[in-house]
Amino acid sequence: MDGNRAPPPSGEATSSVMCQLVSAEGENLGAPLYLPQNVGPPQLQDIVNQLLRNEDKLPYAFYIADEELAVQLGAYMQQKNANVEVALRIVYQPQAVFRIRPVNRCSATIAGHTEAVLAVSFSPDGRCLASGSGDTTVRFWDLNTQTPLFTCKGHKNWVLCIAWSPDGKHLVSGSKSGELILWDPKTGNQLGTPLTGHRKWITAVSWEPVHLQSPSRRFVSASKDGDARIWDVTTRKCVISLTGHTNAVTCVKWGGDGLIYTGSEDCFIKVWETTQGKLVKTLQGHGHWVNSLALSTEYVLRTGAYDHTGKTYSTPEEMKEAALARYEKMRGNAPERLVSGSDDFTMFLWEPTISKQPKARMTGHQKVVNHVYFSPDGQWLASASFDKSVKLWSGITGKFVSAFRGHVADVYQISWSADSRLLLSGSKDSTLKVWDIRARKLKYDLPGHADEVYAVDWSPDGEKVVSGGKDRALKLWMN
Repeated sequence: MDGNRAPPPSGEATSSVMCQLVSAEGENLGAPLYLPQNVGPPQLQDIVNQLLRNEDKLPYAFYIADEELAVQLGAYMQQKNANVEVALRIVYQPQAVFRIRPVNRCSATIAGHTEAVLAVSFSPDGRCLASGSGDTTVRFWDLNTQTPLFTCKGHKNWVLCIAWSPDGKHLVSGSKSGELILWDPKTGNQLGTPLTGHRKWITAVSWEPVHLQSPSRRFVSASKDGDARIWDVTTRKCVISLTGHTNAVTCVKWGGDGLIYTGSEDCFIKVWETTQGKLVKTLQGHGHWVNSLALSTEYVLRTGAYDHTGKTYSTPEEMKEAALARYEKMRGNAPERLVSGSDDFTMFLWEPTISKQPKARMTGHQKVVNHVYFSPDGQWLASASFDKSVKLWSGITGKFVSAFRGHVADVYQISWSADSRLLLSGSKDSTLKVWDIRARKLKYDLPGHADEVYAVDWSPDGEKVVSGGKDRALKLWMN
């Protein structure tokens, strides 16, 4: 239709489009509306902000049948030859109010580790960086000067995993020998003697969320010995042992509602309460090892009270309050969701507080699913596989959205930008790739490593990316 000509006055039905606005969770926002054909995303944004009575206007993206609406309603109806008799279901999805610029260049290659880098992690406020390596050390790095800060020796074997407490006061590392060591990130000093109890190597560590306990005191470790253990950093003791899996525990997450989730090579996921360590329920469905677990609230649990504004807190109480507000806002009325990725090539989406049955079974990968991760806003879900692809799914329904192809070997790890608009992947093919979620395509290819990239992390403040792997170098990427 010529943009200058008004549509013929042939009554309400043809010159307007009947629309039903729907939240990402599937709830109708008010009754269906008759909207003029020249209404597009900017006008829909105003309507949604009005209907939701948002004091500060929020940005939204709009989807019809899982496809983003980029044109006016009239043009869409013509393109799709859509039925005007039926209300058009338009799903509105809130977007981050800030924007993260994609990283596109390597700003530093930092030598130091003498064996492969196996784990990298930014602190919750994004100002510090730690790494763990096959050379048995944990290292802290100065992000301003891009040089090594502390080299922490104490482990007798490979450092397999590291985790910052959400208040940023501790870093814990787990090794191939099964011991855990606490470090003070300010000094690089080891805090007390190693925590021993696990009989085989440590596979994962997760801290109690700071909105449940501030300052951070407890964390949970998972081990190849089949147990998970809860430790108290003040007494330096194992306070609860979570026993029940019949094979190695491969992953563990401490949820925002105070439950702990463990995934195992026995194909089960177990849910535990944390006062006495009682088993609450067992989630079954996978036909092979469970490799990876992710929570829809993971980003706010990891960052606690810290957000993109860089605000700091003077007391643990203040921090707890801010973290609780962030958690509640992110979660909304929906339950915390869990996703599991497995050696059986599939994933399951769960709402463990509501049901033992999965909400969705996600199939499509041709090989082992190695890593799963929700976007910070919980709207998306990404999976990395040994089939060389990264796949994108709806974080709410588990529905398949898109496949990102470009890696030429196994994809080991993924990480999200804080605004949920970009996804980073690291691969056996020695490259990192940045994917654009809305455009559903490759944004930047980042070669530079001389060998396999085992570990990647995007800083919570969005400013920088770190990668490490077989070539022993740590690379920092900026824009």
